[in-house]
Amino acid sequence: MSESLTINRKFHVAQKRDGRKQMQNGVAPSKPTGRVPRITRLLALAHRCHRLIQDGTIINQSELAHYGQISTTRMTQIMWMDNLAPDIQEEILFLPNTVKGRDPIKEADIRPIAKTLDWKKQRKMWRTIKDSQPVNPDRT
Repeated sequence: MSESLTINRKFHVAQKRDGRKQMQNGVAPSKPTGRVPRITRLLALAHRCHRLIQDGTIINQSELAHYGQISTTRMTQIMWMDNLAPDIQEEILFLPNTVKGRDPIKEADIRPIAKTLDWKKQRKMWRTIKDSQPVNPDRT
């Protein structure tokens, strides 16, 4: 007498970076919806640029601007983001994705804060911007 054995197991097929497909255990993770806010991407870029200069890979902001094919003024504006108080930077880095419409916080809103060297003043200015943002149910 032969017995049959049935095993039920959840799996999904994932695509690796090199394009190959691989079977993995469990249910496929859900993909995030929306897009990362521009201000978040710019802050991450400022951190990366600062690191390139610190490591000596790039000499200065002018060279960064040249390689990035942007003006030195624009590069300076981006690099100002690195002057924000650490808690403000953390909030910006963890802003929710924008699902629909425009990002609620624009870089132009942040520039005056980033140019202010006093972190207490920065925090007050940041709260003013955050408090003026309408609650948007389309954001996750």
